Amino acid sequence: MKPTKRAALILGAATLLVTGLFVATNAYAANLLSNPGFESGNLSGWSCTGSGSAAVTTPVHTGTYALNGNATTSDTAQCTQTVTVQPNTAYTLSGWVRGSYVYIGVTGGASTWTPAATAYTKLTVPFTTTAGQTSIQVYLHGWYGTGAYNADDIALDGPGTPPTTTPPTSSSPSKSPSASPSPSRSPSTSPSTSPTTPVTGLPRHALIGYDHASFANGSGYIRMTDIPAAWDVIDLAFGEPTSVTSGDIRFNRCSAAECAGVESDAEFLAAIKAKQAQGKKVLISIGGQNGQVQLTSTAARDTFVSSVSAIIDRWGLDGLDIDFEGHSLYLNAGDSDFRNPTTPVVVNLISALKSLKAKYGTKFVLTMAPETFFVQLGYQFYGGTSAGDNRAGSYLPVIHAVRDFLTILHVQDYNSGPIWGLDNQYHQMGGADFHIAMTDMLKAGFPVANTGQTFPGLRPDQIGIGVPAAVSAGNGYVAPAVVQAAVTCLVSGTGCGGYTLRGGPSPAFRGLMTWSINWDRYYNWEFQNAQRPFLNALP
Repeated sequence: MKPTKRAALILGAATLLVTGLFVATNAYAANLLSNPGFESGNLSGWSCTGSGSAAVTTPVHTGTYALNGNATTSDTAQCTQTVTVQPNTAYTLSGWVRGSYVYIGVTGGASTWTPAATAYTKLTVPFTTTAGQTSIQVYLHGWYGTGAYNADDIALDGPGTPPTTTPPTSSSPSKSPSASPSPSRSPSTSPSTSPTTPVTGLPRHALIGYDHASFANGSGYIRMTDIPAAWDVIDLAFGEPTSVTSGDIRFNRCSAAECAGVESDAEFLAAIKAKQAQGKKVLISIGGQNGQVQLTSTAARDTFVSSVSAIIDRWGLDGLDIDFEGHSLYLNAGDSDFRNPTTPVVVNLISALKSLKAKYGTKFVLTMAPETFFVQLGYQFYGGTSAGDNRAGSYLPVIHAVRDFLTILHVQDYNSGPIWGLDNQYHQMGGADFHIAMTDMLKAGFPVANTGQTFPGLRPDQIGIGVPAAVSAGNGYVAPAVVQAAVTCLVSGTGCGGYTLRGGPSPAFRGLMTWSINWDRYYNWEFQNAQRPFLNALP
């Protein structure tokens, strides 16, 4: 960007005497989990990460066995289990845990944790499934570097599925747990909620734009109440740090002296609430071209969490956009496994985002707007391998670690040099081809340089394209029809020119981001007027 940027018995198997037989109602199971107390003597039914995770005989809460997880500096020793559930139904997840920083929750949903349980302590997470939701993934884990934790007698209480002559396949353990630790994560190939009914309430195809809320430039200031209803996500640009390494983020609204017509704080807050009442999401965007943010210490990380929370709470915002540019993110030499990063600025950002997600829950909206240099360039060069710039691909570990609660990744397809695509050809700005190739990489996934690892693709509902709204907004501007040609290819697989989609068509493609709403108004709403009807017409 430019600066100028959770009772069970009542729900259980109640019976009725009918023609001399007891017939169960449609609430079948109390505890829906397999091997909930680890009494099999192993981890059967669970998928666990990290070394040292096992069923142990001491300490236990009840029975003979309990789980022992070993959280290291690079893995939280997470155990997950996927279970069939009913839509629009109340459930309660509970468990007894012991250790420092032990978490229990539902991937993409409610969670809770304890910072220090020297004896077994019960954690309880009530939640209600969404419309159309038929499965969930439950998890429990420790925290980075805190060592061993224990868990026992995990229960998911609520109505299950009708009994069958063979076990339902959906109650089997997850086969592909995410490699990176997360308080709320799921395998990238099997999201716990339907992409078409996201918890965050975004439309199927969204229009996303940045609002110059803290500064003025040649495009002019727009009062929040005057932003048209066409925009689904409004990113307030920008929250910036008091210093590069402080982690202390401040959002200072543009002054009346700099921004003619700026509204009062009360009017600004009222307008945000009005937008949200219309179903719009308003986020604070952190960083931008001038806002370098390096979370080099845990103190900076904690300050980042508290200061960003203060901004979100002050203005009643829906979440956060990460627009770290410049030298905010980089990889230390030898940090070559994007699944288990070790560089503090990366590790601390991941930890901070997970803390914010845990604080704000299921409705927390998290978007990212990296440049191609920090994402797609990772196919050819990766900073931690000491091959080239140490910032190359440095967003990849962050994206991967938060993929289960990342709402949208809209890479900036502008201000970019040529990028090597999955067809092993360079792609350059200036046509539909660049947007097609760069976006296909996000859906298909790609090998990460010379590391021997592959970055897994994202769900299509997590992927958007970032483009300039107008010729003055950034290098790489193309006419609205060119953007539409690229989206048509990505959504339907047609009109792709000479490019073959490695990730296949993506009807659930989320939408378009632009820098910026202000520049679009300056150019008579060319972007909005062309792209809003186009997105509405997509399948």
